[in-house]
Amino acid sequence: MGPPHEQPIGLLIARAAKELNRAFERALAEQGGSQPMWLILLSLKRRPDSTQRLLAEDVGIREATLTHHLNGMERAGLVTRRRDPANRRVHQVGLTEEGEAAFHRMRTAAMAFDRRLRSGVPDDRLADLRTVLQELTGNVGEP
Repeated sequence: MGPPHEQPIGLLIARAAKELNRAFERALAEQGGSQPMWLILLSLKRRPDSTQRLLAEDVGIREATLTHHLNGMERAGLVTRRRDPANRRVHQVGLTEEGEAAFHRMRTAAMAFDRRLRSGVPDDRLADLRTVLQELTGNVGEP
C-alpha cells in the first residue's frame, strides 16, 4: 500500500491547531499575556471568587499546574488568593484592578484575532466547520 493521495484529516487538523495556537499565543503575548493566563482571567470573569479547584476544571489543567500560573499572576498583581473562611483548605481566587485591566487588554486581542481568523469565511461555512469538528471529535471521544 502506497502513501495516501491526500493528507489524513487528523494530521491536517493537528497542524492547523498547532499553527493557530502559536498565532493566538503571539497575539496574547503582545498584550503581556498567555493562553493559560487568558483562560484563567476569562474563567474568573464568568465565576468571580472561584476556588482553585473550579478554576482548574474550567481551564482544563491540573491543580498543580494552575498553582504555578496563579503564583505568577499573583506576583504580577493580577489575582488575589485567600482561604475560604468556611473551609480553610480551599483557596478562593479573585481579580484585582490590574487583573481586570489585563482581562480587557487580552479580550481585545482575542476578539481581534478571532475577526482575523474568520476574515473572508462566510458564516454558513463557519457553521459547517463547527458541525464537522463536533462530529470528528465525537468519533474519537469516549465510547
